[in-house]
Amino acid sequence: MMKIVILDGYSADPGDLSWEELEQMGEVTVYDRTSPSETVQRAAEADIVLTNKVVLDREKIAQLPRLKYIGVLATGYNVVDIEAAHERGIVVTNVPAYSTESVAQMVFAHLLTVTNRTEHYAIQNRSGRWSASPDFCYWDFPLMELAGKTIGIVGLGNIGRRVAEIALAFGMKVKAMTSKSQEQLPAGIEKADLQTLLSSADVLSLHCPLTANTRHLINADTLRLMKPTAILINTGRGPLIDDQAVANALQEGLLGAFCADVLTTEPPSSNNPLLSQPNAFITPHIAWASTEARTRLLQIAIANVRAFASGKPQNTV
Repeated sequence: MMKIVILDGYSADPGDLSWEELEQMGEVTVYDRTSPSETVQRAAEADIVLTNKVVLDREKIAQLPRLKYIGVLATGYNVVDIEAAHERGIVVTNVPAYSTESVAQMVFAHLLTVTNRTEHYAIQNRSGRWSASPDFCYWDFPLMELAGKTIGIVGLGNIGRRVAEIALAFGMKVKAMTSKSQEQLPAGIEKADLQTLLSSADVLSLHCPLTANTRHLINADTLRLMKPTAILINTGRGPLIDDQAVANALQEGLLGAFCADVLTTEPPSSNNPLLSQPNAFITPHIAWASTEARTRLLQIAIANVRAFASGKPQNTV
């Protein structure tokens, strides 16, 4: 019987889902969390290891002689040394496109937080502010219509395309930085280079992979090209932006707002300069975590294991 170890199952399944289908394929051990010092010991007897954020680098893979398969419980697989795994003949899989709808929805949850401030007013009115108002209405921030505004999208993969579709439904003008040609783009999306996006976007949303070329894509220099009223949204990877440069831009009035579901270090240190900025709106990496998306994640991850066991692995990386 295969031995299957899940190193950090809590984030995907804090108790509302089930690994029962996986248990039909082998002996399953689920750990909520695993520290680096515990990884090798816990995975030592495993044929199959599933990991979300626990790192399996070359050193650790070398100490796991029984390991035949690594299933990453996410789309990004930078936690695994792919080269070291392939040298050993270990199959590595990921879970693509499970959270497209949820992440795109979070982009607009953030954007509407800035343009409409619904939570701000809800909190104010719980403490009686509207009841004490001399007028039938009040507002503390300018209210913005999205219709007619320009959104720049960096990266037009599954999530970037879905964000574009929703933006078009809001009546926004959509420009995108993408490797696709203009002829390949859906109607309503205009291909543009980064400089054009930076200078023209009322909203800039990041959906590109993290590479050597995109690390700190948003930095002190690129921020100077943006409108001082622009809203920057990052639901991609934390290091796409330079934290300190964005914090400085907010403080100096060079950027209207920053919305993020990801930061360079997670969890962030308490002195991360973005956490204290009043126009920074940070959620704790939860865009992927809707019940529906996590259900899809587990279903695909289990299907990946089943395909591997049958000799026909899928979603390999």
